[in-house]
Amino acid sequence: MPTYAVRYTYDERTDVRDQLRPEHRSYLAALAEHGTLLGSGPFTDGDPGALLVFRAASPEVVDALLADDPFVREGIVAHTDVRAWDVVLGPWSA
Repeated sequence: MPTYAVRYTYDERTDVRDQLRPEHRSYLAALAEHGTLLGSGPFTDGDPGALLVFRAASPEVVDALLADDPFVREGIVAHTDVRAWDVVLGPWSA
């Protein structure tokens, strides 16, 4: 199954992000338990955002999963970049 790297860029509303973070992380934890989300976490420098790595059948499936993320649903993700990723080495490789 294909792997997708997703880059979120957040807007500047840290107060809204802080308020929604528990729901956001709960949603992502369920995806991780299902095996769809391989990993995720915020960037620690530069523009506010995060990297998420999914294993899904298609980019449309990833788009649907992202649409249900509370951060996306509430509009604090200013930009999303979804890219197919060929993982050739490491624990996520085929």
